[in-house]
Amino acid sequence: MNAAPILDVVTLEVIRNVLPAITNEMSYVLQRTSYNMMIYEVRDYCCGLLDPSGRLLAQNTGGVSHFVADLGVVIRDGVDRYGPDGFQPGDVIITNHQRVAGQHLNNIMIYTPCFDKGELFAFAATRAHWIDVGGVSTGFGAGNNAIDPWIEGLQLDQIKLYDAGKLDNKVWSIIRDNIRFPESSLGDLKSQIAACRLAERRLEEILQRYHRAVVQQAIERIFDQTEARCRAAVERLTDGVYEAESLFGGHALDNNEPVRIHTKVTIKGSDMTIDLTRCSAQRRQPVNARTLAAPLIAYKAITMPHDPVNEGAFRALKIEIQEGNYMMARHPAPMASWGRTLPSVVDTIFLALAPILPDKIPAAHMGVLGGTIVFFGVDPSTEQRFVTQSIEGGGWGARPYEDGESAAVSVCQGDVHNSPIEKMELRWPILVKRRELRRDSGGAGQYRGGLGLETEVKGLVEGSWSLADTGRHDFPPWGVNGGKPAKPSDGLLRLPGQSEFQHVDVIRHPVPAGTEAMIATAGGGGWGDPLLRDPEKVRLDVREDYISREAARDQYGVVFQPESSEVDLAATRQLRSEKSAARS
Repeated sequence: MNAAPILDVVTLEVIRNVLPAITNEMSYVLQRTSYNMMIYEVRDYCCGLLDPSGRLLAQNTGGVSHFVADLGVVIRDGVDRYGPDGFQPGDVIITNHQRVAGQHLNNIMIYTPCFDKGELFAFAATRAHWIDVGGVSTGFGAGNNAIDPWIEGLQLDQIKLYDAGKLDNKVWSIIRDNIRFPESSLGDLKSQIAACRLAERRLEEILQRYHRAVVQQAIERIFDQTEARCRAAVERLTDGVYEAESLFGGHALDNNEPVRIHTKVTIKGSDMTIDLTRCSAQRRQPVNARTLAAPLIAYKAITMPHDPVNEGAFRALKIEIQEGNYMMARHPAPMASWGRTLPSVVDTIFLALAPILPDKIPAAHMGVLGGTIVFFGVDPSTEQRFVTQSIEGGGWGARPYEDGESAAVSVCQGDVHNSPIEKMELRWPILVKRRELRRDSGGAGQYRGGLGLETEVKGLVEGSWSLADTGRHDFPPWGVNGGKPAKPSDGLLRLPGQSEFQHVDVIRHPVPAGTEAMIATAGGGGWGDPLLRDPEKVRLDVREDYISREAARDQYGVVFQPESSEVDLAATRQLRSEKSAARS
């Protein structure tokens, strides 16, 4: 009788590394074969491996962070739907329904079962942003005026697109006939399937080499070790209850009442509880979601930010949130802008912990997913519909030891990029006149907040723009420890013949050819008293056009010599002394 295989330390390390490697290879396949620039350039997707109970085995490096919480709930729901024995080799399940993992409908999840000798072992999954799913969904953020999911687009609820390898042509036809860009979206669908098929093969190879029992032992050991490391990080923190609150812009559907974000973090030994029950109830505006992403992202950043992510990374965290909360909204609450507030929720959790992590917690960053370039219409030269899409980065908050990063995507977005200017102009009838750092957008401080971007785009044909208020226009990213808030985001439009840009908040707004839009993203908040910033750093910021001379004087108390770029140290000491006395 053969002895049961035993897990050794070398095999443990091989499996610890091979699972993320499989998801990284999935990512490579998806990125290289997709049709949609939101996937192959912006990288708005994630790839994962999960066991039949929905536990996360691995996610690709750089995968969209706020997808991590919402893969397992879909797998568990699918197993409930079909039963543990209801899957066969060759199955492909497609879903985007908001009743389970409430996101905007463009985020399509494709998953396939993986077997070992005919027994279900795991699922390979991808979630990716399609360019269109019908309704008002075309373009990132273009569904911000959707008041229910039926207006937003096509809803697919745990549908077997392939059953034992056989395509359901009726489902395929329904999808194809209800989207504006079937070549792009169905091409992305094939890419997602290809990535999952690759994972099936790689898992089969690992199971054949090491045996199922050994692989399962390794997974449990990895979970336990990851949990232990996270607990050790929490145990070093001071026990207590810590609270913070912030506001996010409201909407006419809710009488312009701001969204309330309230966080309470309780630390006791190695246990952490994040309580979100005092956040706003679900809204009429489409900022609702069903997600635990924000607290999971914050916890991961506080504990083991550099380690690969798996289920063990979150086992020691308790999250309290109730049904009907805007982040745990009941279907059919509108969710087209589901992720808009999540970066601000992460920032608010950090703000609560600032008193006990003064050497780690930064000021607030831009607080939204990014500035979006969404211009669509029909190109008269080709008579083809088009939609321009990009996510523009913004500033990150200054840290207790250095300035914030500039022009970066939000904490919720992993390796998301903006679209390259050359590719946008080649593919769509637009001209990107400039994409540059936004002067004076970073919050003043001993350490300056990172800068946002200004991206100016001219439409060469008539079309429609979506330039929606991001929610931080009236509530700018805050500073910490005496640092100042950043300049908030803005969307502006200039029609042909107009001399100045005008602030707008529009969805699918028709404009003539030659109209120019400016997408201005927020900076990050400052850290520490601006009067303590090294005058030489202020001089360098002025030289690089990060801040103006006016800001140098008014916010930092730095005076330059007349007709010179050199700091007048005596005048600077005098002005700073006057400003400090005026505060007192």
